[in-house]
Amino acid sequence: MVETRKNDIFPLVFLLIKLALILPIATATVERAFSAMNIIKNRLRNRMGDSWMNDCLLTYIEKDIFNSVDNDLIVQ
Repeated sequence: MVETRKNDIFPLVFLLIKLALILPIATATVERAFSAMNIIKNRLRNRMGDSWMNDCLLTYIEKDIFNSVDNDLIVQ
């Protein structure tokens, strides 16, 4: 649709198609975050504050990136 420039002629159809393609990915991302929150909250109970929970969720969800960081760099 973009190659033939029909997105300029039918902008609402283009937005509907784009939403239909993005929606499953956005839904899966939100479900992944909520399942991670359930794991973290169960493990540490309900005593944590919002900022601590955000930090724990970030490290749990992005564990691939954090596993690649050397522990010596974190200690320094």
